[in-house]
Amino acid sequence: MADIHPTAIIDEGAKLGRGVRIGPYSVVGKHVELGDGVILESHAAVAGHTRVGAGSHIFPFASIGHKPQDLKFAGEETRLEIGENNQIREHVTMNPGTAGGGGITRVGNNCLFMMGSHVGHDCQVGDYAILANNATLAGHVELADHVILGGLSAVRQWTRIGTGAIVGGMTGVEFDVIPFGSVIGDRARLAGLNLIGLKRKDFPREQIHALRAAYKELFETEEGTLRSRAELLAARTADQPLVKTVTDFILEKDDRRFCTPRNGD
Repeated sequence: MADIHPTAIIDEGAKLGRGVRIGPYSVVGKHVELGDGVILESHAAVAGHTRVGAGSHIFPFASIGHKPQDLKFAGEETRLEIGENNQIREHVTMNPGTAGGGGITRVGNNCLFMMGSHVGHDCQVGDYAILANNATLAGHVELADHVILGGLSAVRQWTRIGTGAIVGGMTGVEFDVIPFGSVIGDRARLAGLNLIGLKRKDFPREQIHALRAAYKELFETEEGTLRSRAELLAARTADQPLVKTVTDFILEKDDRRFCTPRNGD
């Protein structure tokens, strides 16, 4: 049922799905569950209360499910849930949750985690996320679907990044990024919309035009606060799904700070 190299160490409590393949010198802990068709290349280590969804592929020297990098962690039982068809490349690290953060780290389906990227404790990562080489998520970060993080970028704890957003390489993200936003800079600033991503997903042209107009209203005027502008915009654009996604994100919580443009952007 599974193809396990004789040098691999598999705890007898581990649960292995059909067609699992485990390469030389890999280690799988007793509370680990590997779904159907999961591949662990050589020297991969999966520990803790971790589930890896069907079809996911873990490359050499990845460290998945080991204790969180949080000094408050006291050995409590927490989890890491990884979805299906993910590519987890060399030296990637993913940590389970903590008791103070909900107890679970989640990763969606069809994501690509390039070499050296990191998912910290209690993060919530959506589907089709791409983390380029050495992109890192601190604890409690929320990444929606179709987010792209450039190489060497870093996202501060408790930050939200909305669906379809893109973060430039070597960018430090301190505040929330709106859906479909594009941020760049050593400290992230909003540099416009991810128009290439929108076009690649074949959103209707009229919806993209409406989103561009909404962006100008939100970020190219100084009247009122961002929240008040979003409230006015939401009242007029309920029939525009892309705009609604952005205004809902801004209005979801009233204690958030957002990446905004700087002079000249």
